[in-house]
This record gives sequence, C-alpha cells and structure tokens, in this order.
Amino acid sequence: QVRLVESGGDLVQAGKSLRLSCVGSGSIFSINAMSWYRQAPGKQRELVATITSGGSTNYADSVKGRFTISRDNTNTVSLQMSSLKPEDKAVYFCSATVVVTRGPTIQYWGQGTQVTVSS
Repeated sequence: QVRLVESGGDLVQAGKSLRLSCVGSGSIFSINAMSWYRQAPGKQRELVATITSGGSTNYADSVKGRFTISRDNTNTVSLQMSSLKPEDKAVYFCSATVVVTRGPTIQYWGQGTQVTVSS
C-alpha cells in the first residue's frame, strides 16, 4: 500500500505565492519521477511539472518561470508557485512513479489539494 498526501492548497490573491507539498508513504522501495498535475472545473487534467530521481525537471509552458518543482527528500515533492494568476485555479494532484517494495512499478495519485486565486 502506497499513499500520497498533498498539502498547502489555499485561497490567495493574484500575484501572490503558494507552496504545495506531497509526501509519499507505505511500501515504497524507491520513487522514480514525481509530478504535479492540475484540473480546473470543466477541463482535463494537465501536467504542470515533473522532476526525476536524478533531478531533471520539466514544466508546462503556462507555468515556466513562475513555478518550481523540487524533491525535498526521496519521498517528498514540493511545488513553489509564484506570481499566481486566476487561471491557475484548480485542484492540484501529486503523482509518483513508485517501485513498490518486492513489487512492480506503479503510478500513484494523491487526493488533490484546492488552489484558488482571486483577481
């Protein structure tokens, strides 16, 4: 059993910053890539940022230069969001590609954390 728990979602004004965190726990042998996705009402879930076990990062064009993804330790990932815009409002989901202890490699998802940006 593997669990991902996000935290940090909040209501903020446009232009402000917010930091999301995600902690993995359970039968984790190792974690390959960790990512943040988001889903706005009525829209498909989209990839926001990814960081590999080696530290390589990738960002959606819409957040480049404003968001920073980091691995705080092997099982924790954060998303520092700056210069937030109303269009950043969404539920943000953490995802991890987990090598399960004595098991396969599986992509897991957290339950999501709400980010609301007021104009």
